[in-house]
Amino acid sequence: MSRQQLEHHLRKLSEAREIMNAMKSLAFMETRRLSQRIEVQRTMLEGIESAASEFLAAYSGFRPPQSDDPPVTLLYGSERGFCGAFNERLLQALPADINAPASLIATGRKLCSRLEGDPRLCHALDGASVLDEVGDTLNRLSDLVGELASGNSRFNLWVLYHDPDAQEVVRRPLLPPFQSLPQTGPRHPEPDLNLPPSQCYAGLVEHYLFAELHAIAYLSLMAENQQRMQHLDGAVRYLDDRLEALAQKGREIRQEEITEEIEVILLNADNNDDSSMSR
Repeated sequence: MSRQQLEHHLRKLSEAREIMNAMKSLAFMETRRLSQRIEVQRTMLEGIESAASEFLAAYSGFRPPQSDDPPVTLLYGSERGFCGAFNERLLQALPADINAPASLIATGRKLCSRLEGDPRLCHALDGASVLDEVGDTLNRLSDLVGELASGNSRFNLWVLYHDPDAQEVVRRPLLPPFQSLPQTGPRHPEPDLNLPPSQCYAGLVEHYLFAELHAIAYLSLMAENQQRMQHLDGAVRYLDDRLEALAQKGREIRQEEITEEIEVILLNADNNDDSSMSR
């Protein structure tokens, strides 16, 4: 490789390194934004679950039974790449018994592309690349879940996503709602309601589902950006090592060129001396 070719290669690698470093910085900024939103969402969910617990303790007849229907599983994947084995780990975490047709809903183009042609996939949705896109994604997802669950109180929906706190893929039930709340407890006096109990419960379920979907979307996007930072950091360090090795190679080539130039100068000087002596 000539020095000119080496310098051209160095410029290309330097440009790639700057792009990857910028992407890593953007991912870091996104995690800072998401961490604040996650805390707010957790507080909101705690309030909804507290209200639901109080309501169900007084109106136990509204408590939904656990469903034995085959579950539909919602997968939160990535919209963009450069996040390592993010989507592969989701697919590896799918239980082996999830093999029925039309049993998966996937979000995120990168994940959906891996499931293309899979008979288990019933719906594929674009995901969110950044925090500001979560709302549009969840509006489409909420409408879809509402259609699937319409008129079916036993609709069984599970969710599979990356949890950045646990640093693992989590699978848990989402519908029927409030499955994690205590099943028994002392009967509470009926709370003061401004709406009929059935209408109040329907509102609780709607708020719960929307808040849960937001919380899971934020957690998944946080884990995705954390993995993207880790993946890009490794790539940037590899490029740094490669650039240093190429720069060292360039110095060696330049040294060889200088040595050759000196040798040519000395040879010409010797030839001139010989010519002078012959005269």
